Amino acid sequence: MRRLFPVTDLTAADDRGEWSLDALADAYAYPDTDGSWLRANMVSTLDGAAQHDGRSQPISCESDMRIFGTLRGLADVVVAGAETVRLEGYRPARAREAFAARRAAAGQGPAPAVAVVSGSLDLDFSLPLFVSPLVPTLVLTGAGAPPDRIAAAREAGAEVVIAGEGSRVDPARAVRELADRGLRRLLTEGGPRLLGQFVAAGVLDEMCLTLAPMLTAGDAQRIAGGPSVAVPERFALASVLEEAGFLFSRYRRI
Repeated sequence: MRRLFPVTDLTAADDRGEWSLDALADAYAYPDTDGSWLRANMVSTLDGAAQHDGRSQPISCESDMRIFGTLRGLADVVVAGAETVRLEGYRPARAREAFAARRAAAGQGPAPAVAVVSGSLDLDFSLPLFVSPLVPTLVLTGAGAPPDRIAAAREAGAEVVIAGEGSRVDPARAVRELADRGLRRLLTEGGPRLLGQFVAAGVLDEMCLTLAPMLTAGDAQRIAGGPSVAVPERFALASVLEEAGFLFSRYRRI
């Protein structure tokens, strides 16, 4: 049974009884702001695992993927770490008719760009993500990245964005560089290390978290990794949906 907690109101369903994409798009719409807005979308089990056997799919569900697709349909750019791109088999974002009118009205292209964060550029630039995207893929890297790998990325058709000194990418600078290119509605899908960097830099505006009614034990990663922040940053609950024990929550920075 689907229930909606009183924090938000989502009643429109499609002919299969699922939340309609229009209703989800309204519920997850980006705020009207002049600046950039970085939201994260992650899934976690009850005991804090962000993955099972190295991938997030085993702890997801159909409605989670429906929200996943909606968040992509609203974003200007999807930001992902190199490890996540490799493990999850990232492909180019595709245009979806369900979001075409909404994207056109917002001045967006037919599909979000994908931005891959990698200091070493240890990526397979022959993959479709780089050679045949609908929108050119961006590669965020540091000024000290290997010149031959920068050249390989550009030869494949990717846009290389320098967003840090040395071999590291500065999370706050990455957000600024993307915003300077008109990509203000940002969505990061992790992985945990990249999300941890955004959290530590204080640039995460919104957390969309699916809580899966599962226990995995083991030593799987949490949704965010890396060094801890000096003072925990407080977020406020914006909305929560429930289906079959899965909770789909949305928190915004206070």
